[in-house]
Amino acid sequence: MGILWDESNEGSAIGFKEYEAAARAFKITLQSLAIRGPNPDLVGAFQAAVKTRTGALIPIRSAVTLRYPKQIVELAIKNRLPSMHDASNDVAAGGLVSYSVNDADQWRRAAIYVDKILKGTATAAELPVEQPMKFEFVFNLKTAKQIGLTIPPNVLVRADRVIR
Repeated sequence: MGILWDESNEGSAIGFKEYEAAARAFKITLQSLAIRGPNPDLVGAFQAAVKTRTGALIPIRSAVTLRYPKQIVELAIKNRLPSMHDASNDVAAGGLVSYSVNDADQWRRAAIYVDKILKGTATAAELPVEQPMKFEFVFNLKTAKQIGLTIPPNVLVRADRVIR
């Protein structure tokens, strides 16, 4: 499993350490595909993934990876690497799969809070911190076909959205 992360970003470094801990627990070999912004060597990171025979890719969201989503998914497809993303818009751009918070639901919940604050029915300090409640599982079958991967029908029926 290859983790694409920005080594100059503290949040990305924390995320990588969390993936390392999970990989140890599940006895999965983890490949660090570290990049550094603002002009990351994405081609070099993917060359390293191919050289080490990395079987799949997870990009950790950071300012740098957010700047290059199309290049990341194009390189993943070119190198036949299945990719797991933390946002469905990355799957719409060509990533293989995501399991993430439903952004529309998050924005709706935020609008409710803003409405309460602006109407004066609550202050920000009075409103509880909420955890995401709605998640979505999205697959891109076009990408699966491009990298030669067949997604079992019993997995696709569980998807909230399938991009064809």
